[in-house]
Amino acid sequence: MKSTEALLQYMKQHDLDAFFLAKKQNIRYISGYTGDDSYLVITPNKFYFLTDPRYTEQAALECPDYQIVLWKNFGSIGECVAKLLNEQHSQSMGFEADVLNYLFYSQLEQNVSTKLVPTTNVVETFRSVKTPQEIEYLRAACDISCRAFEHILDDIRVGVTEKELAAKLSAYMVMEGADTQPYGNILISGARTSLLHGIPSSKAVEYGDFVLMDFGCQFNGYLSDMTRTVVVGHASAKQREVYELEKRMLEDSLAKMKAGVGLREVYEASIKAVKDTEYYQYIYHGIGHGIGMFVHEIPFMSPTSTELLEENSVRTIEPGIYIPNWGGVRIEDQILITKDGYENMISTTHELIEL
Repeated sequence: MKSTEALLQYMKQHDLDAFFLAKKQNIRYISGYTGDDSYLVITPNKFYFLTDPRYTEQAALECPDYQIVLWKNFGSIGECVAKLLNEQHSQSMGFEADVLNYLFYSQLEQNVSTKLVPTTNVVETFRSVKTPQEIEYLRAACDISCRAFEHILDDIRVGVTEKELAAKLSAYMVMEGADTQPYGNILISGARTSLLHGIPSSKAVEYGDFVLMDFGCQFNGYLSDMTRTVVVGHASAKQREVYELEKRMLEDSLAKMKAGVGLREVYEASIKAVKDTEYYQYIYHGIGHGIGMFVHEIPFMSPTSTELLEENSVRTIEPGIYIPNWGGVRIEDQILITKDGYENMISTTHELIEL
């Protein structure tokens, strides 16, 4: 219940009588609920769990401290929340400004006199520093992904399609112990590897192709995120040059990572290897993000970042080089920040693999 206590403390500090949560990851973090169709209304005196009849049994098992409310009995989510606010005589309610839709907001405005207070990244900030249990789940997710990577290497060959490889990679992660709720994985080849978030296609792998795999899995709700780029056959001189520059970018970044270091300082380290080369124009300036229950969590790492690395936060580091119509290279690790440095949760090699 520490997460709930943190939210209640935030509400007290900001004079909020209630807080409405709709973001799935934040609901799981605050309540422990792992299913769908869920909303929370938190007040100092009572916690409400809003759902529909399909999930009442699961909600009762996972959220024993909450009063379960069937929102459809009130016509809409907005009307249901309005009823609860009026019952509690709430004068002010915080809500997640980045997920609340206009229809819900208008329903509240029409039915309550409660002051509606938009907020951003309240629970996300609580989530940015991980508990020991969360760290163990994240380690397990990374271990599963690394084992799946070793499996997929045996399947990458001339003639197999990106879609087929992506499907096998997802299956390997589930067979190695991941939750059966994978998120979208990137597996692209050849010139398509310059696409930062390319979608696996029906393209067949060809001899000499880079194959870029940006993937991860979920374990007890916590995510892994890693990228490796391999070559089918023998790498060309240019492929080796670009790959080695990218590897230096990653490893120079890692050398800076420890609690108290500014994200901008890590970014500056990441560009040293390429700043005076022809490839500087092909880098992407967002080189990492927090990760936990959601794959892209705050804070993000870029030239404009002002935050510091925090002990027991977990984040990715993923500089890359992306040359249109030629290809790209990205190597991505998932890092636990410690007081004196970091723990790399990804165990696979940074060296270029030729298949």
